[in-house]
Parts: sequence; C-alpha cells; structure tokens
Amino acid sequence: MITVMIDAMGIGLMIPVMPDLIREVNGGDLSQAAVWGGILATIFAVMQFLFGPVLGGLSDRFGRRPVLLTSLAVMAADYVVMALAGSIWLLLLGRIVGGITAATHATASAFMADISAPAERSKNFGLIGAGFGVGFLLGPTIGGLLAEYGTRAPFWAAAALALANFLLGWLVLKETLRPEHARAFSWRRANPFGALKHLSNLPGVRPLLMVYFLYSVAFAVYPSVWSYFGQERFGWQPSVIGLSLALFGGAMAIVQGGVIRLALNQLGERGTVIAGHVFAIATYIAIAVTPSGVLTLILTPIAAVAGVIPPALTGIMSRQVADNAQGELQGVLTSANALAMILSPLAMTATFAQFTRDGAPFYLPGAPFLLAAGLMVLALAVFILRIRRLDVTSSPL
Repeated sequence: MITVMIDAMGIGLMIPVMPDLIREVNGGDLSQAAVWGGILATIFAVMQFLFGPVLGGLSDRFGRRPVLLTSLAVMAADYVVMALAGSIWLLLLGRIVGGITAATHATASAFMADISAPAERSKNFGLIGAGFGVGFLLGPTIGGLLAEYGTRAPFWAAAALALANFLLGWLVLKETLRPEHARAFSWRRANPFGALKHLSNLPGVRPLLMVYFLYSVAFAVYPSVWSYFGQERFGWQPSVIGLSLALFGGAMAIVQGGVIRLALNQLGERGTVIAGHVFAIATYIAIAVTPSGVLTLILTPIAAVAGVIPPALTGIMSRQVADNAQGELQGVLTSANALAMILSPLAMTATFAQFTRDGAPFYLPGAPFLLAAGLMVLALAVFILRIRRLDVTSSPL
C-alpha cells in the first residue's frame, strides 16, 4: 500500500502544472494545450496497453519483486527527463518510457492476490485502491504548491518520490509468488490480444471485462480534462486544482479502504457494482451542468463513490482465474485500463475543445462529463443484462 501510495503521489504531482508546462514548451492557448495533453496521455496509455501483459507475464515467471523494482528505477529516470524537457517531443519520449514502466498498480494487485484468500480479494483489492487514493490526495496538493516554484519543480519531486519508492521496495518488499505457482513466460499470452483472448474464454469473464473497460473510459474524464475544465469554467489556479484533486483522492482512499467493505457486506459484489454506477452517473451529470465552483468541489468527493466498482469487478474476475495466472489477469486489466486511456483523453479533450473554442455550437465546458455519464449508463446496462451465474457473493439486488 505504501509503495502504491508513493507512486500515485508521483503521478499526481504533475497534473496541476501540465496545462502551463505544455504552453511553456509548445505555445498556444488552453484549448490547444488540452489537445496536446490528450496526446501525451494517449501515448502513455498505448505503452501501458502493449506492455501491461508482458510485465504481468514476467511477474508470473520471475516474481513480483524484480518487476516492480526495475519499473520503479526506470520511472525515476523518466521523471528527470521530463523535468529537463525543453520541447514537446521530449515530453512525448518521457511518456513513452513512463508508459512502459508504469506497471506498479498491476504488480501490487497480483501481490495482493497472492496473499489473499479468494473470498477476501475484493476487499483487499480495495486496500490497493486506498493506497492509490491517499497518494492522489497528497500528490496534487503538493504539486499545486510546488507550482509556485515553476513548472519543473513537481517533476523533480516526482523523480525523488519514485527513487524513494524503489528504495522502500528494495528494503522491505518480500517476494509473494510461490515457486510452485511460477510458470513459463509465453509471448503468445504476453501480448494484450493473446492474453485477452485467453481470459475471455473463461466463463462469464468477457462481459465483466467490457464493463471494466467502459468504466475506465468514463472515469478517465478526471485526469483527462479536470485541470482544463477547472481553469476554463471557474478560473481555478494550479493550487486550487491540486486541492480539488486532493479532495477526490482522499475520498477515494476512504471509499476503497473502508466504504467498499461496508458495501460488499450489505450489497454483495453485484449490488456494489450497480450502486457504484448509479452514483457515477448522477455525479457526472451534476458536475457537467452546475455553474458553481463551490458546488463542484462538494460533488468531487461524492463522485469517488464510483471507486467501489473496480475492486468488486476485479474480485469477481480473480476467482475465475488460476493462482498462477493472477499476474496475467492484472496485466489484462492494466491493458484494458490503458486502452481506455488511449481513447478517453482524445475523446474527452476533443469534446472539451469543441465546446469551449471560438465559434463553438454552444458553450459547455462540462460536455466531457455528460459523455462519461452516457458511457456509465452503457456499462451498467451490460452488467445487468449480460452477467451470468459466477462465483459471486450474494446480493439483495
């Protein structure tokens, strides 16, 4: 949890300054910076999509510890490159390398699956999300404050955090993959399409992967456009954007560390997934149309209730997969999330630009959140209509 928290801090540090950094190295207005921000996020996600199953397969073969430590060491160097970047092309290079190494969350989830009883995995996957939420609480807050010292300061801080993360793992992280569970590495299953094909053949997993993907596309509206949305709609400065993201991260930590357990006990896994979608749809619509920055800040932590969805879905899928394939599953989920991040930033930032540019059909900075709400409606429909009898905890819903 501490390792994931520090990694999330490194990511969150950068978000408040990205609009200003892009304009600094490339020029242009905020709408153009939003488009470049979408491209950078997409490049990062393409690399995650391609290499997620590779790193997952490597962790099933060689263990969680070496894969995690190697990725963290390279990640620290990547932040240094971005801190020194003087052109948009160096930022693109940094995002390529960063996307390849950003397997920390998937590796940590495989680690958690190794040490958890099958019935406890949904709750314990929530702890991974809680660690990420705490990091996302601290990261944007610190990043917004460091922005006062220039657009490069948060990147140096992120590099230091990634290095600290590496040292922490080196000193305290033990290997959890049992020797009898290690399996040979296969390139056929270590690519996103091969791994997806294999896992999709398991009973009931395919519709769950679709729900997970649609959720990921919708949820990515936050990192995709939040900084641009806050500046355009309410005139927020980087420090306010950082604090708003901190509210969201803190709420995510509470939701995935505590609320998820209450939800699973009261609603079961199916009911938890349904309730999470309902909250997400309502809050996305509200954020899209509210004219008040204060009300938007109030809605921000409420939107985090949707964070109950991934642990419950992952727990259901984890029990359909053998113990020696948990890394593969997490790699596929990383790829599904990465594919969402390929599509979502381009769609969300393009939607934002379309409805904020000069000559727009009508002015609506919150349009990306309406798009996200529509995707969540589709995800909920797929879940309700397509889910079959699986190894899922009972639900009164």
